[in-house]
Amino acid sequence: MRPVISADEAIQRLKDGNARYVRGESLHPHTAPETRRSLVDGQKPFAAILGCADSRAVPELAFDTSIGELFVVRVAGNVTNPENNGSLEYAVEHLGVQLIVVLGHQSCGAVTAAVQGYDGPGDIHSIVDAIQPAIEEAKDLDGDPLENAIRCNIKRVVHLLEQQEPILSKAVQENQLRVIPACYQLDTGGVDFFGS
Repeated sequence: MRPVISADEAIQRLKDGNARYVRGESLHPHTAPETRRSLVDGQKPFAAILGCADSRAVPELAFDTSIGELFVVRVAGNVTNPENNGSLEYAVEHLGVQLIVVLGHQSCGAVTAAVQGYDGPGDIHSIVDAIQPAIEEAKDLDGDPLENAIRCNIKRVVHLLEQQEPILSKAVQENQLRVIPACYQLDTGGVDFFGS
């Protein structure tokens, strides 16, 4: 499938949209009936986002995009799992997306739970367990332990997606896909693309 736009163009479009959002000059969302109808027969997102499920970190708003422009997968802690990976593979293989952004955020509750050693009931453990290697990686870094762990988790997920066989890893190797880390700041609305 032919890409909608290149990874570099997609990154710039996300940065421009986020700058508008931070300034309070958002142009979107375009949710008029004609926009929705234009997407009934198919979608052509220009980027995919693996983001946290936190209700304060909404990629479509942060990047000032409309419906149909981003392929968004959200889960607490922006962790990988087979369902998330399969969704992103679909975006790359069938929709021609050339950019995946792993979007974590400031003060992430899932990473906080992992840092604090969550020991409660339920399937929250699967998320905490997925984040634990990033906690170990961040423990000797200078600075705020939580924010270090958040960024280590984002970078770790980028690496896991780049290695996800066969679809994502092949696309990365063939320069048909970039997977980059980014962190949304709850206080300013800004997104730090710290790996692009």
